[in-house]
Amino acid sequence: MTRRARPWSELERDELLRVRVKDLGLDLASSPLQARLDQLLSEFDAKGIAFRPYAWLSTDWFCPDGLTGFAIPFFLAHPRLVRLERSQMLEVEGGSAAQCMKLMRHEAAHAIDNAYGLRRRRDWRETFGRAGEPYRASYSPDPTSRASVLHLNDWYSQSHPLEDFAETFAVWLAPGSRWRRRYAGWPAMKKLEYVDRLMAEIGGRKPKLRTRAREEQVARVGMTLGTYYDRKKRYYADEGTPAFDGQLARTFPGADAKGDPRPRLATLLGKKRRVLVGHVSGATGQHRYLVDHVVSEMVARAKRRDLRLPADEGAGMIDAAIVLTSLTSQFLYGGHPKFQR
Repeated sequence: MTRRARPWSELERDELLRVRVKDLGLDLASSPLQARLDQLLSEFDAKGIAFRPYAWLSTDWFCPDGLTGFAIPFFLAHPRLVRLERSQMLEVEGGSAAQCMKLMRHEAAHAIDNAYGLRRRRDWRETFGRAGEPYRASYSPDPTSRASVLHLNDWYSQSHPLEDFAETFAVWLAPGSRWRRRYAGWPAMKKLEYVDRLMAEIGGRKPKLRTRAREEQVARVGMTLGTYYDRKKRYYADEGTPAFDGQLARTFPGADAKGDPRPRLATLLGKKRRVLVGHVSGATGQHRYLVDHVVSEMVARAKRRDLRLPADEGAGMIDAAIVLTSLTSQFLYGGHPKFQR
């Protein structure tokens, strides 16, 4: 008798990483995501919108131009894959029900824009700007601005007119958002009121475009999970490395001589890494993997230059958190990586 192969959901991490994505046999309809998609459609019903976006499993969140549906990352379709994503990337985009719904509403906005050709309307352009504006590799948000809504992290509504619309629609659509009270007195209120009027106008109409195409479907993704995560980690790691050495040297001195009694910076970073990453990621809104990558760079440079703490460990923690925040914030304020949704 031959031993029956274990299902992939029972494999250890290293074994699971060797499985091809398309061999996972994932199906959105039989996953927990279906209930969330149903919730999204019920929200459309509640707002009197006849249009129905469709969804499929792929490698990331996105809505292709010209399609009236959107992609959802495959790892959200199974608890084992959610755990793998967290172990590999340190966080799961859309992992909670609330965050998943936020992202679905955002993607659905792009789908409804494609379905009705909203970006071509003069009043849309007057409200949000030119949709043909180039999608740049990065953007520099203004955290003090009140001209756009706050929905996804990193002031994402400021990244492009199409994203400004998608974020505004998502806030407008969300049950219980109380947007009239939340944004009272903000210039962003004009955008929300425009969306409110626009949806009342087109909600009962048949869309001009209705598609069923699905780009990069999970059943066609031949790479292994290991390759998928190698590429994903490389993407975050290659976003751009700030001038680590200069900032580190200004804060942490090198060893005076052999036997320097002052604690090593690399030792502190290794011991307090999880705490630092958690605090800085929460404060800056940056992806935990990116913050963790910055810590890795700091550790490598601290070891190479034998950097020490200028005072005790408590003060060193404060200094390390300040430097780490400064380095990661360069990505946020000095050109934040833009992910076209």
